[in-house]
Formats: sequence, structure tokens, C-alpha cells
Amino acid sequence: MDLQRFPRYPLTFGPTPVQPLKRLSEYLGGNVELYAKREDCNSGLAFGGNKTRKLEYLVSDALAQGCDTLVSIGGIQSNQTRQVAAVAAHLGMKCVLVQENWVNYNDAVYDRVGNIELSRIMGADVRLVPDGFDIGIRPSWEEALESVRKAGGKPYPIPAGCSEHPLGGLGFVGFAEEVRQQEAQLGFRFDYVVVCSVTGSTQAGMVVGFAADGRADRVIGIDASATPEKTHAQITRIARHTAELVGLGQAIDERDVVLDARYGGPEYGLPSEGTLEAIRLCARLEGVLTDPVYEGKSMQGMIDKVRRGEFEAGSKVLYAHLGGAPALSAYSFIFRNG
Repeated sequence: MDLQRFPRYPLTFGPTPVQPLKRLSEYLGGNVELYAKREDCNSGLAFGGNKTRKLEYLVSDALAQGCDTLVSIGGIQSNQTRQVAAVAAHLGMKCVLVQENWVNYNDAVYDRVGNIELSRIMGADVRLVPDGFDIGIRPSWEEALESVRKAGGKPYPIPAGCSEHPLGGLGFVGFAEEVRQQEAQLGFRFDYVVVCSVTGSTQAGMVVGFAADGRADRVIGIDASATPEKTHAQITRIARHTAELVGLGQAIDERDVVLDARYGGPEYGLPSEGTLEAIRLCARLEGVLTDPVYEGKSMQGMIDKVRRGEFEAGSKVLYAHLGGAPALSAYSFIFRNG
């Protein structure tokens, strides 16, 4: 497997820290050891997150092509678009962001705080579009690309979550390589990795990366799309493409992609009571913040699986914290009493 042949533009601090979640582990009975790998602390660019790791490969390609404008898409409170805006500012590029109405949530300031506020501060051209949630390629995004061309610019298309991009899975192949190096330092191997999945390339990259040592099915995806069949198919497709790209040398099987669909509801972007309990529990026991859209749901999934005894006693579980806390302020009414 060869990741080194793909050019990477450094946007992150280096390997992200692995942090023991001792109080949460003890609270849940102490039979399973929980750790977090802090992708939310991976960069100095607007709070970073999992997309920044992926963008290292995409912007290297954009610069090689001589592009001057990064064009991306997401929901109103997209972490993806905030990270693209930060990277564009850092590189002196222009940025156009299509922000769609992916979440059935109404708050007077929802489109003015959190991620979208940060994108505007960083100078991105933010375009609000009423279209609903979908993880595929969208006409509104194609129109944004065309508008840049008409204005004489050279756009570089970055799809939602970087996922439909041919290089979108590479960053999290690198994550798996990094975990292996950290395991060597820690003196043990993680039995499971828990990760949130929506557009699919984060888990897909991990599946490929951990397939190299036979642990593909130990990556436990927690669906937050509430359309798990579509997400599972997309993870599998991206993983197969990425495996070919890096020369994995083995096929990615359907069984290699594990996606738990129990925690995605009630729908994308809306937290259940279980999600809110997990957010508060992790915050109050560890001082670690997760959000209602993504990380709160994967935290809920991990906590519930521990409670149900779905991880064997003595298991060491690595929670991939992908970021997303800037969106919390968009849900301020839910958390008005903490």
C-alpha cells in the first residue's frame, strides 16, 4: 500500500493526540477502555476537523492545476464548508460555498452563527440555497462552479464531505497509518474504532487503512445520515476506489463496511434524547464537546454499545472525534439550560 506517492499539502499540526477517556470509561462500568483521537484539534485553521485532513490531498491537487477558487457545498451548519473557507484563506485563494437547507430545524439565528458565521468572517462567498438533504452531487453546486468560470476564475470543485472526490478517502487511510504508529508507542492495539458516517469518505479511508492489518470490520461506523442504505453503499464504493488508488492489494468486501443505523434518528441534523444525553455526559465527565449533528450521535452509539455489552470486556475502543463543536451555538435553544 503506497500513500506516499500522493502529494500532500500540510494543513494539520501533525499526528493528532490520543486521549484516554478515563472518567467516561469508569462511569460506564470500567469493563471497556475508551480513548479519543482528537481530529477536532488537528489544525490551527478555524478549529480544524476531519475534512482538514482530507483537504491536504485535495488542495495539493488544486494548486497543481492552477486553480484560484475552492467551491464546496454542505448544509447551513456545514463543518466541511467552514474548513474549506479556512484553507482557502490560508492559501490566498477565493472561496464559494453553497449552503443548503439540509436540516429541518428552525432557530432565528441558525444561518448566522456557528460554522456559517466563521465562513463569512473568513471572507467566503456564502450562497444560501433552499434545497434539502442529499449526499450526492447537486445542481446548485454545478451552478456555483459555472459562475466562477463566467467571472474568469478557475474553480476547484470540492464535493460535500470531500467524499465524491477521487482523492477524498486518502486522508483517513493516513489516519489508520498514524494510529498504527501510536499503537506501537502505547504498547497495545485498539480492538475497535468508532466513527461517525454521513457522506462516507472518512469511514471509507479508515476501512482501507485498517484492512492492511486485517481490522477493516473493526471500524464501527455510526450512521448520522438517517439514510443508512445510501451511506453504506457510498462508503463501500469510496473504499473500493481508494483501495485501488493506494494499491491495497486486496478486495474490500461488503462485510468490511460496518454501519450501525440505530443512532441516526430522528433525521439528519436533529438529535434524539439519547444524543443529547451523550453530549452532556461526555461534556460533564471529560470536558470534551460533541455536537448534535455528528459527534453527539457517534458518542451516543459508543456509549450505548458499551452499556449493552457489545464490546467484549477488556476491549480498548478508539473514538474518532471528527470535530463539529462550532455548530453547537446554532442549537442554543436546546442547550439554553445546559
